[in-house]
Parts: sequence; structure tokens; C-alpha cells
Amino acid sequence: QVQLVESGGGLVQAGGSLRLSCAASGSFFSINVMRWYREAPGKQRELVAIATSGGSTNYADSVKGRFTISRDNAKNTVYLQMNSLQPEDTAVYYCNADVRVGWYQTKENWGQGTQVTVSS
Repeated sequence: QVQLVESGGGLVQAGGSLRLSCAASGSFFSINVMRWYREAPGKQRELVAIATSGGSTNYADSVKGRFTISRDNAKNTVYLQMNSLQPEDTAVYYCNADVRVGWYQTKENWGQGTQVTVSS
């Protein structure tokens, strides 16, 4: 069983910064893609950033230039550095990962979410 545990959310003023972390634990071979999603009240969950095991990254247009995703593969951890936060960034942020749990089996896993609130 694989667990993803997020941390680092909180309340910040507009223009401020937060750093989210997501650590994977359990029994698995490796982690392929790691992602951050967010879900604001009344809105659909949206993909924010992606990081592959090879180091490639991609971002939603709304966060490009402000957010940075990074991975520490030795620690099975993904980070999301969020700068220049705006009230529209307020949401529950979820970690998501494609985890290789067998020779030919990959399983998608979700964290429990962490609240980010940006005040104006």
C-alpha cells in the first residue's frame, strides 16, 4: 500500500509564498509521474504542475512563472514552491503520483489534500 502525505499549506497574504511537500511511503518499486492538483470551492479539480522521474516539468498557464515543482527522488518527495500567491490560488491542493507497485503494474495514488488560503 502506498501513502502520499502532503504538508505545508496554510494562510498567507497576497504576494506571499508557500512551499508544499508530498512524501510517498509504503511498498513500491519507483514513482513515475508526480503531480499537484488543486480544487477551489465550486470549481473542478485542475492540474497545476507535473514532474516526471526524468526531470521534465510542466505547468498550468495560470501558475507559470510563479510556481515551481521539484522532486527529490531519493526521498520520494515532490515539492511545490508557490510565489506571488493571489486570492484565486486559494484551494485544496492535492498530490498525485503514478507509482510502480509491480513489474508490470502502476497504480495512481492521491494524497489527502492540504488547504491553501490567500487573503487579499
